[in-house]
Amino acid sequence: MRPVPPRARFLTLGEALAKVPRWDAVICHNITDLLETSSIDAPKLFVVHDVLDGRIAQQSANFNREDMIAKLRQYIAQLGAHAIAVSEMKGSSWGITGKGLPFASDPADYLQPTYERASGLRVANDVVSKRVFLAWDFHEAAFGELPVALVGHNPALGIAAARNWDELKVHFARHRFYVHTADARFEDGYNMAMVEAMAAGLPVVSNAHPTSPLTHGVDGFVATDPIEARAYAEALIGDIELARRMGAAARETVRRAFGPDAFRVRAYDAIGRAGKKFRRRQRTLVAR
Repeated sequence: MRPVPPRARFLTLGEALAKVPRWDAVICHNITDLLETSSIDAPKLFVVHDVLDGRIAQQSANFNREDMIAKLRQYIAQLGAHAIAVSEMKGSSWGITGKGLPFASDPADYLQPTYERASGLRVANDVVSKRVFLAWDFHEAAFGELPVALVGHNPALGIAAARNWDELKVHFARHRFYVHTADARFEDGYNMAMVEAMAAGLPVVSNAHPTSPLTHGVDGFVATDPIEARAYAEALIGDIELARRMGAAARETVRRAFGPDAFRVRAYDAIGRAGKKFRRRQRTLVAR
């Protein structure tokens, strides 16, 4: 989905497990990662990317939510791992406290926006299976008759993802605004695609959401119903200077709230906490 950083390389799980000398840290992005790397004797950081209630609803799971949280806490303690979430909302849903690790994006990584297409853009995968989480009924009611392009892996709709990172950046540069809608029970009022769109200079039209980073009328519009959302979208479609002005403000919001420097500090802090918990666990095992 994104270019591999210059000093990164891919390994199979088998190669990672056989690594000598040992790893300095293992960053796990789901419970499967925690299970599969449990034999690696190194600090582990567990990063939560979703809302537990949303995961339960999407998978029609029948396990008890509180029981799941208790078991995860127990397992993380056994590993001597540290858990962190990409947002406070997602962390609280899993019973994880403390500062989160929000997304990061750098406006310098994107093309200069042209706003040449009098249309909106949304980047989302598998919307058919995520209708509730993405508040898709709201999306369709507000933007269904407007020129709003969908980009993402959606084979059921005959819509494809961007071929690469460069192509996605071109999409961001050409459109006039970005669309984000989400059900507050299951998703944040923003996601990585929205943060990237704002970094690229796109104002956002969104449904009202308690965790939205938008300032209404400044870097985007926050609508309480589809009729309002449609009116805001039409205003941006018809006024390129409005899009340009709000898009510049969107970039400033990203610099302030989702900058890479702040992300780097929090990431190193989280890895450091994982190291401390790992060493504490090792001392406890030796003492026994």
